[in-house]
Amino acid sequence: MATTRQDPQADPGLTYRDSGVDIDSGDALVEAIKPLARSTDRRGTMGGLGGFGALFDLKAAGYRDPILVSGTDGVGTKLKIAVAARMHGGIGIDLVAMCVNDLLVQGAEPLFFLDYFATGKLDVDVGRAVIAGIAEGCRQAGCALVGGETAEMPGMYACEDYDLAGFAVGAVERERVLTGAHVAAGDIILGLAASGVHSNGFSLVAGTVERAGLGFGERAPFDARQSLGQALLTPTRIYVKSGLAALKANGVHALAHITGGGLIENPPRVYSDRLAARIDMTKWRMPPVFRWLKATGNVAPEEMARTFNCGIGTIAIVAASEAAAITGILRNHGETVYPIGEMVPRATGPAVVLEGLDGAWRD
Repeated sequence: MATTRQDPQADPGLTYRDSGVDIDSGDALVEAIKPLARSTDRRGTMGGLGGFGALFDLKAAGYRDPILVSGTDGVGTKLKIAVAARMHGGIGIDLVAMCVNDLLVQGAEPLFFLDYFATGKLDVDVGRAVIAGIAEGCRQAGCALVGGETAEMPGMYACEDYDLAGFAVGAVERERVLTGAHVAAGDIILGLAASGVHSNGFSLVAGTVERAGLGFGERAPFDARQSLGQALLTPTRIYVKSGLAALKANGVHALAHITGGGLIENPPRVYSDRLAARIDMTKWRMPPVFRWLKATGNVAPEEMARTFNCGIGTIAIVAASEAAAITGILRNHGETVYPIGEMVPRATGPAVVLEGLDGAWRD
């Protein structure tokens, strides 16, 4: 059989760009975000973006005998709402918050942060908006954005879709690590107010929005001042600076970040099984977004408390004698603080006792 030799002029061959990956766009994004990363510099950072790795000098950061604490997290299906609403500015703050708040509750100061941004088709403007949010989150947490990875993967993600992961490393002096070992019956539980839904439970949020038949550009049924998309995308609050200030005082025995698992599953992670947290949910007013989610989705109170933060983004378990002073420190650093319960002995029964669970939803 005769073969036909192709004219090389007629078939120039495939390029990476033909396959859907635009290296030039990636380079443009790196150049666009370099000033954002520089704006997060802090003591201990060495070098800038562009290397194969990032260096950090713990001694320059002021540590004597440090324990490193690391964490990684994402934003979950909240990203779907950001994409659908075309609102990308705050999602990076969420990413940082989910990581650095987890470091804080072990007593650690976040030192540096790296991100992973993956998309089907790189849009430099969207990428810059996302990473600008990451830089803002790092500034709020006092940590440096030292690097990351941008991956353009056509076929893996739809063109407008993207995914995020964050990686944070912090440090704490050995004798200051929070282990929960000092938590005792009679300790007071302080609740630090959340800024909104934060970054957990968004599959249930999306189902509720669909059930209500609403678009993200419509007015939020629970807040006429903003759209539904704006309200649901309120960034996760970062508690690092206020929390570190409180930790410098004596009496903070444990901190818990109220993320997936809500008020039921997170508190027991920071105290022994010989204790239980007795929390009175009528001690704070349930934020309107949670009232709307419960009513519209016909969600049971227990399911709400297991899925969402219900208005409390972090709890501090503190010595009763120091509760007033620690409350004052937290409020001076901008937190809204509620005394919401106390630690009690536990022989049998649940590790968290939620009192006023039904009453919390009444006007």
